[in-house]
Amino acid sequence: MAQQATASSRIASLILRIFTFILLLTSLIVLATNSIGSSDDDSKVRFTDFYAYRYMLATIVIGNAYSLLQLVLTIFNIVRGGDGMPFLDFFGDKLISNLLATGTGAGFAATVDTKRLTDADPRFESIDIGEFYDKAYASASLLLLAFCSTAMLSIISSYTLPKRV
Repeated sequence: MAQQATASSRIASLILRIFTFILLLTSLIVLATNSIGSSDDDSKVRFTDFYAYRYMLATIVIGNAYSLLQLVLTIFNIVRGGDGMPFLDFFGDKLISNLLATGTGAGFAATVDTKRLTDADPRFESIDIGEFYDKAYASASLLLLAFCSTAMLSIISSYTLPKRV
């Protein structure tokens, strides 16, 4: 019975790691393509113009690198039938989930604040900046889902820690 629970937790970890990787990759693509304005003048607004979005990008890239590493290790452990490195899974999942949570918060906060400021400023009435905010919200939402997936992985990895007496 214990062997079956271990196999099911490995499969659940694999599915969640694939899901996290796809969410982070999609969030990265949406954020990296987020800009507004014409490309031939200097009035183009890019996501890199905001520090919070740059931080969000950094958390996505770090989370994606960790997710890819853990995805490869999880596949290797399923094929080999080993337990892997439970302490790396446990502490890594905790660290990355907290990092993704702060990136999500930064993305949502920056979007809410800048949207409030540009909606109140009459200079921005002629610019359709709504698409920029929609993409920022979409990227932050995908990052939030990736955080939830990593938090679930963190719970699973806490159950697989060896019992120390």
